[in-house]
Amino acid sequence: MFRKGIATGLGFSFVLFGFCALLQAQDVRYNFAPGVDWAKFKTYRWVEVEGATKPSPLVNDQIIQSIDGQLASKGLTKTEGDKPDLLITYQAAVNEEKQWSSTNFGGYGYGPYGYGGWGGTGGTTTGTTSTIKVGTLVVDLYDAQAKKHVWRGDATKTLNPSKNPEKNQERLNKAIAKLMKNYPPPEKKK
Repeated sequence: MFRKGIATGLGFSFVLFGFCALLQAQDVRYNFAPGVDWAKFKTYRWVEVEGATKPSPLVNDQIIQSIDGQLASKGLTKTEGDKPDLLITYQAAVNEEKQWSSTNFGGYGYGPYGYGGWGGTGGTTTGTTSTIKVGTLVVDLYDAQAKKHVWRGDATKTLNPSKNPEKNQERLNKAIAKLMKNYPPPEKKK
């Protein structure tokens, strides 16, 4: 069993390199409280959640800037005041998962339907395992006046960081745009 400090340190290292690598094709889900009047939300403020997993300060700033841009495009204004309409926070995590693959090498032979010629049986299967890093970004929005959780979105993807910081930022922006596409939730067709 890993000691908590080592596991946390490794997790932050993976998050530092990994979250810049979220790709556009990640698995995105969202959920929201029914009956919410989304039009009443005009302002928001970032809050810290005690114990929330965050990446390095540099990546943290990149994630916040990207989410700020998405919320601004939806008409919301960031405020540092005491009376925001929404409180927003995020968490990031990286997990390691095992991936298995196998390659089959068939037998040999000659002759139709097993008649005549020569033949043989045999074959082999070679299996390999590898460890992949899977990153998850979760964004939560709370109605500040009602003190109620109103929206959650999460994106999960196998991480594949680039050595190019601009490319990583572009990937992050695309991932967050896809994640925030469902805020506010689409209206039901009547």
